[in-house]
Amino acid sequence: MALEENPLLGNFIFPPYDVIEAKHVRPAIRSLLNQLESDLVKLETTVEPTWPKLVEPLEKILDRLWIVWGIVNHLNAVKDSPELRSAITEVQPEKVEFQLRLGQSKPIYNAFKTIRESSDWETLSDARKRVVEGQIKEAVLNGISLEDDKRELEKLGQKFEENILDATKKFEKLITEKKDIEGLPATALAVAAQTAVYKGYEQATAEDGPWVLTLDGPIYRSVLQHVCNRSLREEIFRAYVTRASDGDLNNTPIIERILQLRLEKAKLLGYNNYAEVSMDAKMATIEKAEELIEKLRSASWNAAIQDMQELKDFAKSKGAVESEELTHWDINFWSERLRETSYNLNEEELRPYFSLPVVIDGLFNLSKMLFDIEIDPADGIASVWNKDVRFYCVKNCLGIPIAYFYFDPYSRPLEKRGGAWMDIVAGRSRILCDGTSSRLPICHVVCNQTPPVGDKPSLMTIREVETVFHEFGHALQNMLTKQDEGLVSGSRGIEKDAVELASQFMENWCYQR
Repeated sequence: MALEENPLLGNFIFPPYDVIEAKHVRPAIRSLLNQLESDLVKLETTVEPTWPKLVEPLEKILDRLWIVWGIVNHLNAVKDSPELRSAITEVQPEKVEFQLRLGQSKPIYNAFKTIRESSDWETLSDARKRVVEGQIKEAVLNGISLEDDKRELEKLGQKFEENILDATKKFEKLITEKKDIEGLPATALAVAAQTAVYKGYEQATAEDGPWVLTLDGPIYRSVLQHVCNRSLREEIFRAYVTRASDGDLNNTPIIERILQLRLEKAKLLGYNNYAEVSMDAKMATIEKAEELIEKLRSASWNAAIQDMQELKDFAKSKGAVESEELTHWDINFWSERLRETSYNLNEEELRPYFSLPVVIDGLFNLSKMLFDIEIDPADGIASVWNKDVRFYCVKNCLGIPIAYFYFDPYSRPLEKRGGAWMDIVAGRSRILCDGTSSRLPICHVVCNQTPPVGDKPSLMTIREVETVFHEFGHALQNMLTKQDEGLVSGSRGIEKDAVELASQFMENWCYQR
């Protein structure tokens, strides 16, 4: 395939997810890195301590790398395949090498220092000051003599994620007797039966089985919370917490090596430990973080002891042999039973009130009330990587588009990693548009909630509702930003601990407090 036909290298606004394949990754990344290296050499040769001669060309280099590698990394998270893994593993060291080369560029570093030390410093906007200070700090943290460590750390991190995903996919428990999963809610039974159909048990039904249990989040949580069979709860719990801990998928040596490399990096940079390195890019300090943890511990300790004793007493009253020593696979189960008894509250009975369409309508209406925006479906404008992915346009009060986002809600354990996250596809930027207006931000919002069964919508737990609100809070921070300096727009301009503020803020709207 000619490079000009490679979809990763096209001049697109929205990534062409429907045509990107693993075979495109190697040639695209290598071609991109060659072009960016040429651009970097030109920048180093002509650099001056001014915005047009330093920051603008640097932002263009960084943005192109962020977008193309971001697409590849995103597909690796939501549409995993051996071919894609192989391609990423091959070109990842080359990408890291370029990042190090860029991050350790002395001409660029010196130009930023000149701006910082110039008499014009106080005339810069706060945003531009933040750009300069951030680039100087990043250059210092990149350090010298860290090339090999950086390459190995990124490779180890990638392998760690792959092992977790493979170990999760590897486990499955076939259940043929319904009594073995007594207590499992109808929603989870339907998902387990649907999984059984995928595994070749074509006649499986929610009522009669067979059922296949996996370590996918919705099933794992349902088993721990509702299944009466204690030995099954223990089996599922142990399988989950020991994922990727033995055999070919063992992450233990990977973790040990990561810790070793992090400590070496800290020492080379003049820090006592890696915690100091990590906190240098955050608002808090180690001391403040430890102080907060201790404050929370001391304030909650007595209440926690009391709650645990209440739970033990309740389990004992129900004849539970484990009541004197409740363990990890008991606590969620008995906590749910206690809630049902004390408050007549069953989380599963709440699901019909939280169908995904209802939750999304509520979230969008709340966003309109708080931020005076409209969020409209825009499916078809951008291609997607899965049929269940939705695409939306965010508009201001005048009906003018200000941002876009993808929403990938459902768990797909065979190809999608666990958890939930928000990614920036493209950030708001003045110089990456036509110079007079700004490029509009685009985000991914990715969750792993219970998928729909048959023609019924996804029915969510309150925790899944919280997760959607949380991740959408991250997206809003990037989509509603009015900052046009691309290197610090949205969450890029916020310390890594403070970046959780917007998401926690949105979570609180799930409740009437």
